[in-house]
Amino acid sequence: MRLKVLTCLVAISALSAPQASAGSKIQVETRTYDVTGASGLELIQNINRKGPKRGFMAHAIALTAYSANWDLVMLKGNGSCRVQQANGTMNLVYTFPRVVSPMTPALKKRWNRFMAGTHAHEATHGRLAREMMRAAERSAVGLKTADDPSCYKTRREAQRRIGAVSAQYEAKQRAFDVKEHRDGGHVEHLVMALIKP
Repeated sequence: MRLKVLTCLVAISALSAPQASAGSKIQVETRTYDVTGASGLELIQNINRKGPKRGFMAHAIALTAYSANWDLVMLKGNGSCRVQQANGTMNLVYTFPRVVSPMTPALKKRWNRFMAGTHAHEATHGRLAREMMRAAERSAVGLKTADDPSCYKTRREAQRRIGAVSAQYEAKQRAFDVKEHRDGGHVEHLVMALIKP
């Protein structure tokens, strides 16, 4: 499961400005929420009550949330404008359950397998988010518009391109979730393996 936010900032410089090295940066944070239970079923029931919200009522097992901010560095001169850099910063936050009650060795073993699968699922969301940042940066850098002394048209087109890339990758995120959460899918297998001893 994933959430996202996208914003853009713009800096404008003269054509003679030196090239600065920048590029996209990813800041990763991992959070946990506490669950208790003496069985796999009890742990899942606790997750269903305490897990991160997905939508209005439902709770997810885990969540990958991200926000992306873009600092567009524009070069202008001779009436034209060019995107010199598209410096993105992504805040990527993973949220996972953490068992705080005692577990039998058998339950702990099943929990560890369940969490390995859960981490792999969320890592795919994180990989897609990182790929989105790289693709969005490539889509904007080098964009040039003639007759745009204020850089308004260039900035608007760069933001449109970044938004289009974001939408493309959100579709990939949704398709991945649909596949993983379908009846008989990977998530169901993880849950059933945890519940059934």
